Amino acid sequence: MAKRLALFGIDEIYASTSTRAIQTAQPTCELVGKEPILLDWMHENYAFREMALPIDEKSKTWAWANPKYSQILASREVREMGENWFEHPSLKEFDLGASVSRIGSNLDAWLVSLGLEHDRERGMYRVTKDVKDKRVALFAHEGAGKIFMSELLDIPFPYYSVHFEMKHTGMTAILFDEGRGWSFDGYARARVLTLSNDSHLYRDGLPVNHASTALRERY
Repeated sequence: MAKRLALFGIDEIYASTSTRAIQTAQPTCELVGKEPILLDWMHENYAFREMALPIDEKSKTWAWANPKYSQILASREVREMGENWFEHPSLKEFDLGASVSRIGSNLDAWLVSLGLEHDRERGMYRVTKDVKDKRVALFAHEGAGKIFMSELLDIPFPYYSVHFEMKHTGMTAILFDEGRGWSFDGYARARVLTLSNDSHLYRDGLPVNHASTALRERY
C-alpha cells in the first residue's frame, strides 16, 4: 500500500487515533517523508460503541453484519424512510443517527479545511480553495469508514453499509471533480474511482485472503 501511494505522491497524510491506523500509515509516512495528522473522530472504537447492535445477551457486532438488523437495514421500509432511516421502530432505540451525525459533521468540517464545502442539498462540494492535483490519504477502518463514505457521497447509511464491502488493506480513491471542458459553477462532484481496491497485493504476489474475514475464500 505504501509503495502504491508513494508512486503517485501524497501531499498530506491523515490517520485515526487508533493504534492500528497509525501503524498502517507509518510505512507511507516513511516513504514520502511526512508525519500523520491524527483525526480522533475517525477512531474505530467510537464507531463500534455507537453502531454495534446485540446478537444475543453477551455479544454485539456491526449493524450491517448483524443477522437480524442487516435485514432491516436492507428492507424497503428503511429505504423509503430516506434520511430518517434510524427512526425505524426496530432501530430507534439504539440512536444510530447520532453516530452518523457525529462523523458527518466532523467530516464536513475537515473538508472545509481542505477547501471543499459540503452542500448537502445539491449533493456536491463548493470549492473554496485551489485544490487541483492535491492528494490526501486517510488511514482508518471499516466501521468509521462506512459511515464516512455514506456521508461523503450523500448515500443514506443503510444503503452503503449493507451493499458495499471494505476489505483489509483496500484503497478507495475519490476524485473531487470540477469538470473537464465544462463547469459546475464552482462546485465539485465526489466521484469514487476505485473502491476498497487491493491490486497492490496482487502486484507484489501477496495473498489476498485474510483470516479475520468470512470473505477470505470468496475473492
